Amino acid sequence: MKPRPFLLLVLLGISGVAHAQEPAPAEPFVFGEVRKLKSAILGQERVLNVWLPDGYNDTTATYPVIYVLDGTANEDFPHIAGLVQFMNMYALLPKSIVVGIANIGSSRRHDFTHPTRNDSDLVWIPTGGGSEPFIEFLATELQPFVVEQYRTNGTRTIIGQSAGGLLATEILLKRPEMFDNYVLVSPSLWWDSGSLAEMADNWAKTNARLPKKVFLAMAPDDAMMQDEVDKVVAAFTVHTKAPFQWKFVPFPEESHMTILHRAAYRAFEWMTTGK
Repeated sequence: MKPRPFLLLVLLGISGVAHAQEPAPAEPFVFGEVRKLKSAILGQERVLNVWLPDGYNDTTATYPVIYVLDGTANEDFPHIAGLVQFMNMYALLPKSIVVGIANIGSSRRHDFTHPTRNDSDLVWIPTGGGSEPFIEFLATELQPFVVEQYRTNGTRTIIGQSAGGLLATEILLKRPEMFDNYVLVSPSLWWDSGSLAEMADNWAKTNARLPKKVFLAMAPDDAMMQDEVDKVVAAFTVHTKAPFQWKFVPFPEESHMTILHRAAYRAFEWMTTGK
């Protein structure tokens, strides 16, 4: 039987619709940009993941910079930058540039820890002890690079969790001029038998009115460093005065592994409103 003309038209129409509905090729969802910085101090090329606030390219405005340790693309950079984007959208946080400092494999264990006198630490982290050159890299190579490449206003925040919190605490106590705001989440102050916590009392006496903001957060399973964090909190409580500002917030519903996202949001709220 010969096909009827009407049926041919229907079949051709269906074929045309199917062809017209073929999906367009997928395109990448671009959330930020990737920069590479050759470090003479570290003898390495380090990757920086950078998020720029909405409207950055349409204005000449300058912005604060939030530096994120463990800022690799599959670590803390995307969700911290996402928090900043969300809070910027509702004017809950000043528009800011976010710079994620990517690790190289397990380099955080070396980069974030200072030399230890406790042999048992080296059982946990045998490659530890490289914080001094890493801090120098941050101060003399990374920060000048960011200032040169982006429109910054001089306000700098550092966020570190666990070993990253240890490093951020070391910077606060040894080179506080490097940052204005310090977000210390579950900092591993047990390292080197708590030597940084032992510095806190004298540091707080000497720097009682330093114009800094320090946010400390802990989870219930952070008992390993609770005594050391308590020493830091006690030193701040006894000695510091305005314009130095600090806040300690426990997160009983979180764990060492889950605390960072909520703690960062709470830190940004406090840094912005003082509440």
